[in-house]
Amino acid sequence: MRDLPEPLPHVQGLHAYTPGLQPTESGWVKLNTNECPYPPSPRVAEAIRRELGEDGASLRLYPDPTSSALRAAIAAHHGLKPENVCVGNGSDDLLNLLVRTYCDPDAKGGYTVPGYSLYPVLLAMQRSATESIEFGRDMRLPVDRIAESDARLFLLTSPNAPTGVGFPNVELEGILKAASGLVVADEAYAPFADQDAVPLLARHRNLAVLRTFSKSHALAGLRVGYLLADPEVIALVDRFRDSYNVNRLSQAAALAALGDEAYYADVVARVRVTRDAAYRRLVDGRGWFTYPSQTNFLFTEPRNAAGKTGPDIARAALEYLQAKRVLVRHFASHVLTAPFLRITVGTPAEMAVLDQALDSWQKE
Repeated sequence: MRDLPEPLPHVQGLHAYTPGLQPTESGWVKLNTNECPYPPSPRVAEAIRRELGEDGASLRLYPDPTSSALRAAIAAHHGLKPENVCVGNGSDDLLNLLVRTYCDPDAKGGYTVPGYSLYPVLLAMQRSATESIEFGRDMRLPVDRIAESDARLFLLTSPNAPTGVGFPNVELEGILKAASGLVVADEAYAPFADQDAVPLLARHRNLAVLRTFSKSHALAGLRVGYLLADPEVIALVDRFRDSYNVNRLSQAAALAALGDEAYYADVVARVRVTRDAAYRRLVDGRGWFTYPSQTNFLFTEPRNAAGKTGPDIARAALEYLQAKRVLVRHFASHVLTAPFLRITVGTPAEMAVLDQALDSWQKE
């Protein structure tokens, strides 16, 4: 039997993105992957049933290759034109397309740290030159350093992940006025925030905005995201996009979800109320440093019964919670994030289970 060919040298050193644990058995309180705690609009299931029909015969046909109806609906939702929209298999698909469009060994890709840990993975896959700009513990947006970057593509989670800190549009606009490359505001959590960057698109051609149906619209299992940008950017990204990148059922579901604004406004409001109450319990009740969040999660620094904090304390809390079948997330690889845990905002009942488990951990 012949040996396999050697992979490309840069592939041998790649480290894949590590997703949060997805347990297959029931009984877990799952607060580790920022999924919506509530089901999607009832219109979603109805739309999927209609698309399937009685015998599922529609599945033998390819989907609309450009997701044209969904593009038009997204454009109308944001007061834009269809040529300002590209739809992807989740926003990660579109991140990949943007990196492939704009980055290579001679064209730098930039990002902030901490930020979405997929960014350096995608840039490494493209063998791109990279620039990372560090936040301080205060999580103030380093406007001047980003504005001075010569990155052809700069990726910015806004609000930030994993801290949940939001950035005002006036600061984003300061970056856009000076930046030499395309700035991508990765707004996965924008529906939970006080501001979003979509209004800036009219004034800045070098801005692109990413959104997802996974968080506020409860469609993480169907993988739909979209990009809002200048038509020239969209046309370039479309050259790299797979012809049938979003399946029929996902397109139908996303269209139905987008059409039920009242349902999702209620979902977002409920998550924000639960989030803000949980924040006060962590800060006032436990005395834990916690970043004010404009997302559907909280980033908090556990403190044990002796008043100690740090990476080992965060790891101990994580392991104790997991033993109690409560899942949260720990980002141990960076000095700023290692003392913290990221906790998805669940239902009030799920947050009560979390509180009881944290009480037990501190006592023990």
